[in-house]
Amino acid sequence: MTTAEDLKGRVADLLAAYPPESTPRQDFLDARFDAGLAWIHFPEGLGGLGAPRSLQSVVDKELAAAGAPDNDKRRIGIGLGMAAPTILAFGTPEQHQRFLRPLWTEREVWCQLFSEPGAGSDLAALGTRAVRDGDDWVVTGQKVWTSGAHKSQWAILVTRTDPDVPKHRGMTYFLCDMTAPGVEVRPLRQITGEAEFNEVFLSEVRIPDAHRLGAVGEGWKVAQTTLMNERVAIGGTEFPRDGGMVGVVAETWRERPELRTSDLHDRLLKLWVEGESLRLVSARLRQQLAAGAPGPEGSAVKVAFSELNQAASGLEVELLGDEGLRYDDWTMRRPDGVNFLGREAGYRYLRAKGNSIEGGTSEVLRNIIAERVLGLPSEPRIDKDVAWKDLPR
Repeated sequence: MTTAEDLKGRVADLLAAYPPESTPRQDFLDARFDAGLAWIHFPEGLGGLGAPRSLQSVVDKELAAAGAPDNDKRRIGIGLGMAAPTILAFGTPEQHQRFLRPLWTEREVWCQLFSEPGAGSDLAALGTRAVRDGDDWVVTGQKVWTSGAHKSQWAILVTRTDPDVPKHRGMTYFLCDMTAPGVEVRPLRQITGEAEFNEVFLSEVRIPDAHRLGAVGEGWKVAQTTLMNERVAIGGTEFPRDGGMVGVVAETWRERPELRTSDLHDRLLKLWVEGESLRLVSARLRQQLAAGAPGPEGSAVKVAFSELNQAASGLEVELLGDEGLRYDDWTMRRPDGVNFLGREAGYRYLRAKGNSIEGGTSEVLRNIIAERVLGLPSEPRIDKDVAWKDLPR
């Protein structure tokens, strides 16, 4: 069993061999991965040591104290939080070796090709077709709301491979090369002025069967692993006490006493308590995650995160009055990553509106909480045993 002292010794060896002050950043990330100190709960040879996930903080703190470089989690968050755990769970040894190292070391950026214009909240209704052609699959369709597609080399992709069976049983999951012929990425400008999202058109894109993840027809099962990890990645982010969106508003409150009113004071206190509760619940969720795979509880944390962000950013705009209505720059740009707390109050307020949509809408997540956490009866489903091709669209 790997202990904290063992990890500290391994970190010391890494730092001695690759001094952060004189080692190029990319070389250090490569060496850290090869030393098993990237994600320590992964198997040996895949950036880990097969150690308890709860000990990851030991490695991170030791490296941070030494001033060692780290990968940019804002830039490769989808790869780290969604693609990697899914590839580990369902990938072949060859896929593990091919994809995990360049993913963690930032050589390859990933995006997520799930939602479609007719299959957003109801992901299983998706219609992007994949047809077998020898050792390849030919994929045609459209995806939407794809964060970071404009800077990604690879994508996790769910397709329809059998339209003659009910929608949940005719899906297959692939790893798609975003530079392949037939892949077209178009920006979607959002209310913030940025084009953080994209729509992606797939026109007879050829994907080798070697890049299929999981069995044919079991794409829904594979996608569930991705979605559960996605909700933890969004809602279970670690932040300090008085951190997050509530912390931003609290800082303004402390620095600008002339803006205070008794009503705003009461509302800020309530949100601060909710933020502290969410911080503690998120910590508990990460502890559960350290003991095994994420469960449906992540849906509850993600819903709470979304509502708190929206309420706190709205309160900040009210607190600032006329100043809160200003907006710094509507220039259309395509950012490298997502920062919910970035820029000023107006940006934070508008960007928070997307929190209750991305990563699963709050309405869908409440159904998951009701059925899979609380054990309440499922909603009636008339399409459960109907072939996908016979569903009204």
